[in-house]
Amino acid sequence: MESKKLQQDINSFWDDEIFPTICEYIKIPNKSPSFDPDWKANGFMDQVVDLASKWINQHKPKNSTLHVFNEEGRTPLLIIDVPGDANGTILMYGHLDKQPEMEGWSEGLDPWQPVLKGDKLYGRGGADDGYAVFASVCSLNALLNQGVSLPRIIVLIECSEESGSPDLPFYMDHCADLIGSPDLVICLDSGAGNYEQFWTTTSLRGLIGCTLRIDILKEGIHSGGGSGIAPSSFRIIRQLLSRLENEETGEIIVEGLKVEIPDHRVREVQAMVDVLGDEVFDTLPWVDGAWPITNDKMEMVLNNTWRPMLSIVGADGLPTVKDGGNVLRPYTTIKLSLRIPPTLDAIVAKKIVEDLLIDNPPYGAKVTMEFEEPATGWEAPPLADWLDDAIQNASKTFYEKPALAMGEGGTIPFMSMLGKKFPAAQFVITGVLGPQANAHGPNEFLHISYAKKLTACIGLIIKAFGQK
Repeated sequence: MESKKLQQDINSFWDDEIFPTICEYIKIPNKSPSFDPDWKANGFMDQVVDLASKWINQHKPKNSTLHVFNEEGRTPLLIIDVPGDANGTILMYGHLDKQPEMEGWSEGLDPWQPVLKGDKLYGRGGADDGYAVFASVCSLNALLNQGVSLPRIIVLIECSEESGSPDLPFYMDHCADLIGSPDLVICLDSGAGNYEQFWTTTSLRGLIGCTLRIDILKEGIHSGGGSGIAPSSFRIIRQLLSRLENEETGEIIVEGLKVEIPDHRVREVQAMVDVLGDEVFDTLPWVDGAWPITNDKMEMVLNNTWRPMLSIVGADGLPTVKDGGNVLRPYTTIKLSLRIPPTLDAIVAKKIVEDLLIDNPPYGAKVTMEFEEPATGWEAPPLADWLDDAIQNASKTFYEKPALAMGEGGTIPFMSMLGKKFPAAQFVITGVLGPQANAHGPNEFLHISYAKKLTACIGLIIKAFGQK
């Protein structure tokens, strides 16, 4: 196989067939069910599935079959079944649902309008990770064009990942005979430390998402008549959060939510920091004069990948500033996003958080919690020698630099599910979410030239699997 021709074929296919379709995909506001409870009635998810299905049927490898599952009350699932000549089965994974718009998009940019600036295609969902299904098919066709024998390939694309993949366990059982038992899993929903080499993800944090509501009064009262007698619901929430977090350092102080970080992952972080240097933190969109919570770059990365950390991602019960009268409000609700270590069981973590925040509330306040689907994290098994060699060869061939591994601070629920279901499988978790790509936030972009090289790398890894 000619690597140069592989990249040329992939580049042309991206330009002619993938780029225009991703632009159409970005235009569709197919928010995940957690952010659009009326997703079925609104029809955007069906539009995206229809767009992807038509494209797949035009470009899928010869003799392959597209299956579209639309089970009652569940988001759709797409599976492309590609028969192979070589031994073994590869499962390739991505998703089509998106995060909500978010505020703060730069002038001239919009979550639902594709805008190309240089190599960067801006818009919601292109990088996280609408490109995955198109890149997967592209890599397979580029190999077949050169007569490379493929193993059996299953391309699985879900539509509820951004909600914690609540429908995926059902589909994994429902489609068990079709999926079979994969020997290698390739996931294109992760990140990259830079845009200069191939990156693999070796761990993912889990996620506990919930709302915490504090009620102290039945209705709002004049602050002049009630403050100093009735406590502020906001202050009660502050007290409860201090049970969980050191507000000065951000450290989660509950020992049950921590794990011991393996030595080999610490060494992996050191190798990453040695390459990235200040890029570990200075690619974040800091305001002038701001700085990170620590000056130690190793600690920054370990905080971000192996330690629990809390974010407040939403609030109710708070009027806008212009509407905020001098009223002692009756309640405050906040939405918590607690990232938990990769190897901590999410059900255990959920119980710890629930007991911690509900028991013995200050001033006898009413505490209500509603949890989203908890997601356990994931740690990769050791790489087989053939796969380690293939990853390094791919990166050196197409990026001219060695591959690097990294932990990710985010969550892909499917990986934990697959790790438990197929403990003997090997994993290549990668993606295009490099510095400032900003998935979930404003100004998300897909780095086109990086994605093209990544698609070629995946091709070489699939070829190596068939020859191992």
